[in-house]
Amino acid sequence: MTTSFPMNGGDAVYSYSKNSQIQREVLDGAKEMMKEAIIKNLDIKNMFTYSSNTFNIIELGCSIGPNTFNSMQHIVQVVKEKCHDNNLEFQVFFNDHVNNDFNTLFRSLPIDRSYYACGVPGSFHGRLFPSRSIHFAHSSCAIHWLSKVPKELLDEKTLAWNKGLIHYVGASSIVVNAYVAQFEKDMEMFFNARAEEIVPGGMMVILSPFSGYRYLNFFGSTLMDLVNEGMLDESLVDSFNVPVYFPSIEDMTKVVEKNNFFSIERIELTYPKSKLVDEADAKTLIINLTAVLQQVFINHFGNEITEETFTRTILKSEEISAWMKINYEKACQLFVALKRK
Repeated sequence: MTTSFPMNGGDAVYSYSKNSQIQREVLDGAKEMMKEAIIKNLDIKNMFTYSSNTFNIIELGCSIGPNTFNSMQHIVQVVKEKCHDNNLEFQVFFNDHVNNDFNTLFRSLPIDRSYYACGVPGSFHGRLFPSRSIHFAHSSCAIHWLSKVPKELLDEKTLAWNKGLIHYVGASSIVVNAYVAQFEKDMEMFFNARAEEIVPGGMMVILSPFSGYRYLNFFGSTLMDLVNEGMLDESLVDSFNVPVYFPSIEDMTKVVEKNNFFSIERIELTYPKSKLVDEADAKTLIINLTAVLQQVFINHFGNEITEETFTRTILKSEEISAWMKINYEKACQLFVALKRK
């Protein structure tokens, strides 16, 4: 069983739909590489040996928009440009966990879209579609979410007990290795599933943030403030770990090669321009992270402590901005283009 970590739904102040600028920057920064990868590598001739004139696209970890619609339209346009086939129809499957806010997603669907749309609830760490039914898979800012917190981190009697921290950044090598091991297990399931679903000659493009999540430590420091003030039991902080791991080129290459059903057509770190980072706009950055992380905190700490934690962290914006200027870390993301053998 995988654990679900949905983004904030609806369209309120801290909703993901209103606070996903960072994720949009990731997508915009990869558009040209995505286009080049599709034009160069998508094997249109062979893939339709296994299907009709319907081109099936899956968006893995779609959340609630609006970024996912921008990505899907871009992919459709590029495939049309490559195919020159006016009879080709497009079906987009929007996938996320069952408790994702699909209502908001579908209420926001562009009226002028050039594809048919449907939702597919379920974890992308397992099978979602019939064999050889998908031509193109896309995932942005999603695969770094682990299926669960590494079990070693939940036992206070082990050396992996991550005391005083909520993530592997700044933690011991034992903690880091536990995160790496969980990522590799999850990606083994992920690639085995996609290998069954994607037709030979089909493609998968993955985008993942690679840097910037040292900012998680600010949420951790706020939690420790609450501990020191007697508002929170320290053991609750020690047993809490954010279930995300940001893979390097080496990490991703290893899991792809182990699967052996995909060839790596392009893999590199890119450096998209980030207004939030460049301008040290800590307040907007923290609000963006709130939209992404709030449900994870609520699941562990409850509503009251979570609200206090995020409110206090946002109030630290000036302090965080000053830290950002001194410890400037250029926005960085991992781009991976794969082809089904």
